[in-house]
Amino acid sequence: MRVRAEIVGRWFMVLAALQWGLIGVVGRVAMAESIAPSAVAFWRAALGALWFGLHAWLSQAAPLRPEDRWRAMSLGVGGVALMYLAYLNSVQEGGVAIASILLYSAPLWVAVGGWLGWGEPLGFGAALPLAPTLLGVVLVAMAPGVGGVSHLNGRALGWGLLSGLTYALYYLMGRPLFARNAPSRVLAWALAVGAVALVPFTTFGAVSVRGGAALVFLSVFCTFGAYLSYAHGLQRLHPAQAATTAALEPVVALLSAYAFWGEVLTPWALLGALTVVVGVLWSARRAATSGPGMEPATPVV
Repeated sequence: MRVRAEIVGRWFMVLAALQWGLIGVVGRVAMAESIAPSAVAFWRAALGALWFGLHAWLSQAAPLRPEDRWRAMSLGVGGVALMYLAYLNSVQEGGVAIASILLYSAPLWVAVGGWLGWGEPLGFGAALPLAPTLLGVVLVAMAPGVGGVSHLNGRALGWGLLSGLTYALYYLMGRPLFARNAPSRVLAWALAVGAVALVPFTTFGAVSVRGGAALVFLSVFCTFGAYLSYAHGLQRLHPAQAATTAALEPVVALLSAYAFWGEVLTPWALLGALTVVVGVLWSARRAATSGPGMEPATPVV
């Protein structure tokens, strides 16, 4: 039964990675329809909050604990509004491939934040697996783009690293939230607050049928569906196993960016992408062999 549960859990995590990996491609479709990155981020958060609110109501999930509401609201501002906006701006400035790689700088921020905020040890053994991730990001930052090749500039780098930093908030701030509350309640609060936080920075306009379809896809599949798949996978897997499988996300993003938009990485950038994935897998493997107190919660996008 345990083996069967792990197999089912793996498939749920693969499904989540497939859905997350399409965020950049589908977001770029919406932006190609003259929808600003801030508007795409707003509608993804607002519609996602609606789906999770309905899910929490239908499943009769317990209300969010009053003492956790401020944390959920903070996660909404940083992990939803700022992260969604940063990632989509990174896609717009440098392309889907570059944005997805820089997003996976998150393990660096998780390690530093856990050390500063939670007192988690950051000795040589813990820091060593982060070296490939850092090296990969540096390789991507140094790789030139030519012609139709996915390229990096200062704005794409800044937005991409910011998306990685805010991605890490799901671990640093979300760990106690998801441990004490129903995930659907936490996400409904966070997404709703994130949508409200984006309103002052969003210019709303007419949305084409194609753009509207992209927004609905982002909210239903890349947000609601991905989070649910992730939750079901994590119920059946060790967090490190989940993290290992979720590392498929940047691979899916790279392949989909090439298939749909013709984005190609230069050899140096491709080497950087592979190095980032190696760092993520190494960190996950180390977590699997650590003691119970060392197991991190896996962050989600």
